[in-house]
Amino acid sequence: MAGLAYASVPLYRLFCQVTGYAGTTQRVAIPSSATIDKTVVVRFDANLAPGLPWTFETVSAPITVRLGETAVAMFRATSTGPASSSGTAVYNVVPDQAGIFFNKLACFCFTEQTLAAGQSIDMPVQFFVDPAMALDSDGRRIKEITLSYTFFPVAAAKKGVAEQAADAKGRGKGS
Repeated sequence: MAGLAYASVPLYRLFCQVTGYAGTTQRVAIPSSATIDKTVVVRFDANLAPGLPWTFETVSAPITVRLGETAVAMFRATSTGPASSSGTAVYNVVPDQAGIFFNKLACFCFTEQTLAAGQSIDMPVQFFVDPAMALDSDGRRIKEITLSYTFFPVAAAKKGVAEQAADAKGRGKGS
């Protein structure tokens, strides 16, 4: 039972990634091989969870893209705290049905971001909307997609038992 509970989170995440459920976008390595004349407007949304001393905003205005066309959007994060801080972004798209068709080639959300006090960074997202959306009964009705990111604070890594013991041993030598 404990194993099933432990495995449920990764399995649910995998299910969402494969199906686009709950607006989960797809991650791909190569751009679309086809572009069609149907367009969709992609809007961008930036949010911060409490506890992260940053500002986070969209730099790019909404973009009208043809299905299959690769596009780039920019976001900006600025540290407003007195020390370095780290965050990680989670993302989704609205409407949820667009998740299976929204493909990210490169994204800042794939890695933890660390900003020094006062540092600002522009972060690109490279994406395309799959032309298959035009053939889907729900997808063909989608005229606008909102790509939304929320940055959450990442706590400093906690030391393991071996590292704590090594630190204690090192402190004992200097006494």
